[in-house]
Order: sequence, then C-alpha cells, then structure tokens
Amino acid sequence: MRFFDLIATSAESLRRNKSRSFLTILGVVIGIAAIIIVMALGKGAQNLILSEVQSIGSKTIAVAPGRHPNGLSDMAAIFTDSLKQRDVELLQKKENVPHLAAIMPLVFGSQAASFENNSYRPTIYGVTPLFSEIYDTYPEQGEMFTDDDVKNQNSVLVIGSKIKEELFGDNDAVGQKIKISNQSYRVVGVLGKKGQSSFVNFDEAIIMPYTVAQKQIFGIKYLNRLVVQADDEVNVAQTVEDITITLREAHGITDPEKDDFFVETQEQAMETVSSITDILTLFLVAMAAISLLVGGIGIMNIMLVSVTERTREIGLRKAVGATYSEILSQFLTEAVMLTVFGGLIGIVSGLVVSTLAAWVLGQFVAGWEPQLPLNGVFLGFGVATIIGLTFGIYPARHAAKLDPIEALRYE
Repeated sequence: MRFFDLIATSAESLRRNKSRSFLTILGVVIGIAAIIIVMALGKGAQNLILSEVQSIGSKTIAVAPGRHPNGLSDMAAIFTDSLKQRDVELLQKKENVPHLAAIMPLVFGSQAASFENNSYRPTIYGVTPLFSEIYDTYPEQGEMFTDDDVKNQNSVLVIGSKIKEELFGDNDAVGQKIKISNQSYRVVGVLGKKGQSSFVNFDEAIIMPYTVAQKQIFGIKYLNRLVVQADDEVNVAQTVEDITITLREAHGITDPEKDDFFVETQEQAMETVSSITDILTLFLVAMAAISLLVGGIGIMNIMLVSVTERTREIGLRKAVGATYSEILSQFLTEAVMLTVFGGLIGIVSGLVVSTLAAWVLGQFVAGWEPQLPLNGVFLGFGVATIIGLTFGIYPARHAAKLDPIEALRYE
C-alpha cells in the first residue's frame, strides 16, 4: 500500500468515528496542553525573578546568616542570628574590605500600624538611606530619613502609597505620627506608587532606620541581611573573598564547612533562581505527563476495540492479498494520527491558555510577559508521536496476526 493511500485509508477510518476519536485523544490533548502551559508560565516566572534580581545591580552583594540552602535540610539553617552590628563595623574598615563602597544592614518583619481609627499591617524594613539608591525608589512627598536618624535612633519612617491611602486617605501624611507596637513614629516621606519590584512591594512597605526597627519594633540584636556594594564590577569577586575572610575571622571559623553565613553575588543569585525554577518546572511537567500515559492507555484500548469491530474487514483484506506489514502499518498509522492530531490540538490549546494566563497575571504582577516555549512545542509534538507508536504497536500487531479464515467467520 502506497504511503498516501495508507494515510487516506487511516484518516477515513478515524473520520467514521469522529466522536470516539476525539474522546480517545482527550487525554493526550490535556497532557500536551498542560506541559505547554507549565513550561510557558515557568519560563515567565523565571524571567520575572531574574529581572528582579538583576535590577538590584551587578555590584551588589548579599550576605545572609546560616548556610547556603542547597537542599531541604539546609532551609532551617537560614534563620540564624549570626550577623551582628560588630560585623558591619569590621566590614566597613578599609583594611578588611578595601573595595567596599557601601554597606546596608537590613532587618524586616511585619507589625500592625495605626493612625487614629485606621490600621494596616505592612511589611517593615529597617535599613539605611542607601535603600533608596539600591532599589531606585525615592519619596514622592517629603524626604528620606538620614544617616543621622539611623545613628541617633530617631523615630521616623517613610511609608508606601498603599499605607498612606489606608491610614490617611486623601489627607497629607508627612508630619503625622503613626503607632507601631504602642510607640509613635513620625512620617517624613511617602513613596510614589511602584508596586512589586526586587522582591519588595514598596506600596505596602514601611521603611525606617534599622537601629529603630531592630530595638523598638522587633526587639532583636542581630541582622537579617547585609547588602554590600563594591566600588566596581571588576572588584566584586575580590570583595566577596574579603567579606568571607573577615567574617570567618570574626566568628572564629576555621572550617569553611561550618560557615554560619553565606555571601552571594547577583550572578550567583540568578544561577540559583534558574536552577530552582528549572527543577520546579520539570517536576510539574512530569506531573502533567501522567495524563499522557493515561491518554496512551486509552488509545490502546480504543484501538483494540476497533480491531475487534473490524475483524471481518481485516479478514476480507487479508483474503484479497493484504500482507501482515500492510495491516500492521494501517492500524499503527491510525494510532499515530490520533496522537499527533491530539498533540496539535494540545499545543494550540496550551499556547492560547498560557498567553491568556500570562496576560491575566500581567494585570496583577508588573513585568510578567507571555512566553513562547518552543522547546515545549517540540517536546509535545515528539511525545505525541512516541505515544502513538508505543501504544499503537500492540493493537496493530494483534490485528495483523488475525487468521483470515477465522476473521471472516467472525460475527
């Protein structure tokens, strides 16, 4: 049987049972669409996070307490109190870290804030004025607090636009006092609307001197992070090494395996984010692939039913000279056509749904853009073809092995 005749014959067989054919490939459609959607959204999330990390600047270095989380067993080690004010003072010394341009201690947490009868629970960031430079955000009304405010532990703060709306409405917030933990703090500035950026929702944030947040709000003597800026990109690696050596000496650590802190550049952070998102995407793709297995089994079942229903047809074709390979080819072609057709529908459906989902997410998350996962398209088409071949072989062999005399007798 010629190739085009084989395709035409197989297509006609599937056309005669359109409803059954569509229901048969539904598992494949759902599985392929799910793979496309997961890969598209996963890539979108990865690009968004990477852009957030990159926006902080290539000269920025983060120092965090605990061990670097390489697995689930290390997650608890992140939440330690190993970074102290003494570490900040040691790192500021030029003889210890010659290429350090600036350093910002960081503490953060959440507490309820109130003004008169209005209240709101924001995220509070205890920082220095360097915060504005690093995150490129400045007060739209009023001004940023100063280094003297940090040094003298003045009870001042800058609030995000959402907090201003919730607590003050249309009234002017600058100069007013809000209460946090039964203490009053004077508003010196209000940030303009910016939304989520660099993992911080500035609209829902309160920014204050870290010395005040540390002592009066959270009641702690340690720091959650240190943010360091090198004087030049070419000196980032040397600065990381100097920070590491200084902190190990300060903490009495001789074995690097026992570090109670880790230092991470933006490049390393991007690599970590990429690895994590890739693993999560692969995991979700594997979960979605289960429906493809179910779809393949469904195709095998239906093809076996089709063989049974067409037993007399098979016997007649064999009686007039059809060979084993021709019968095998026809039923195998039908199975592959089913899955490839299902794969194409799944690819189109997945692209449409993922584009729509990206658009919806873009309304809530600034910077989320639609992604076209070409590797997902090729993967979906390839998987569909393999499933058709794999789950079509047994029914096709079963049909090809039928005895023509017994098949013609079949009622």
